[in-house]
Amino acid sequence: MAKAVRITAGSLTFDGELNDTATARRIYEALPIEGSANRWGDEIYFGIPVTAGKSDPMRTEMSVGELAFWPAGSALCIFWGPTPASQGDEPRAAGDVVPVGKLFGVLTQLSEVKDGQAIHLDRRPDCS
Repeated sequence: MAKAVRITAGSLTFDGELNDTATARRIYEALPIEGSANRWGDEIYFGIPVTAGKSDPMRTEMSVGELAFWPAGSALCIFWGPTPASQGDEPRAAGDVVPVGKLFGVLTQLSEVKDGQAIHLDRRPDCS
């Protein structure tokens, strides 16, 4: 069953959900998490204290709003547009990532998040 989460960076707040993979469950159990945002095109990633499930599927082609775990950098990734690895307008990770969920809202607002800005991932307070 999907788990409701919230991402906050400055005055921006986005609701989302984590899927039912082993990695997503590990992320949910580690919440709350605070990190420092890194930008790579229209992707934000930040380090988190989690490891990937060995059996979770991985890929590089992503969808707008998709959340993924990057095992090589122990980071959560948020995709909302093209990255330097993209071959068009689609989001694309630099390397294989584990899809762990999705984010909702006007995601182009994520362009306001700057490198080094604090970013928080937490359980949505209105969900148990």
